Amino acid sequence: MSRAQAATDLVRAQVRPLKMPGLGRAFEALARQAREEGWSHEEYLYEVLAAEITSRADSAVRQRLQAARFPEHKPLDSFDFAVADGIDPKLVLELARGEWIGRTENLLLAGPIGTGKTHLAIALGIEAARQRHHVAFWRAADLVRTLLEARDARELSRLQRRLTRLQLLIVDELGFIPFDRTGGELLFNLLTARYERGSVIVTTNLAFSEWPQVFAGDEKLATALIDRLADRGTIITTKGKSFRLRRRRGRASIATTAASGDTSTPTGPSQPEMTEP
Repeated sequence: MSRAQAATDLVRAQVRPLKMPGLGRAFEALARQAREEGWSHEEYLYEVLAAEITSRADSAVRQRLQAARFPEHKPLDSFDFAVADGIDPKLVLELARGEWIGRTENLLLAGPIGTGKTHLAIALGIEAARQRHHVAFWRAADLVRTLLEARDARELSRLQRRLTRLQLLIVDELGFIPFDRTGGELLFNLLTARYERGSVIVTTNLAFSEWPQVFAGDEKLATALIDRLADRGTIITTKGKSFRLRRRRGRASIATTAASGDTSTPTGPSQPEMTEP
């Protein structure tokens, strides 16, 4: 074994207990580049340490994304603003910078089913995770069920603390399934506890006037929750028909045209390119 190979093996062995995998992956290639370009020892040391720092930053982002438990990977660059009615691209890009999270503000996405609310919520959550914020995504019904189960298991306080410490909590599909009074109160208490302490994204297909029906008819509770969310929040109202419905109609039009043997361009609704929300 050559002296150079022995030194390489020793470095590989030493990076393991030091937990420096980025350096371990990069040091050989950087050593070759250093010899070819005549780097000083200090320059080489800087580059291998920079490789380790980059590796740790990338690892932290991966951990944040995994911990968020997004149901699908829907980054912002896959959102088609051209077919999204009522959504201002400039506002969304500003929100993607994440400064509102640092100010513990909220975001309410309201509109008909299938108009991009969940896609936007996930996309902004991904951007927040990339900025190394602690993020969690929950369907509203799943969150309430988990809160009820934690209460029954006498672990509610622990779960509430964990959810309150998050820098961004995403509550998706509020309004799809109504809660009983106890479930509604648990969700209200959680979101109220986050007021001015952490940011929330809520997506809903209901107008604010319809929120009481989700909380077992409790108008005071629903009004108080809306007041807290909107007081430090941005409201985006989506419009139009469901992207999924338009996509299905487009596919049906193409299938009908193909079956009839007409090779001309179909005149039915075009098929949107946007990923399903």
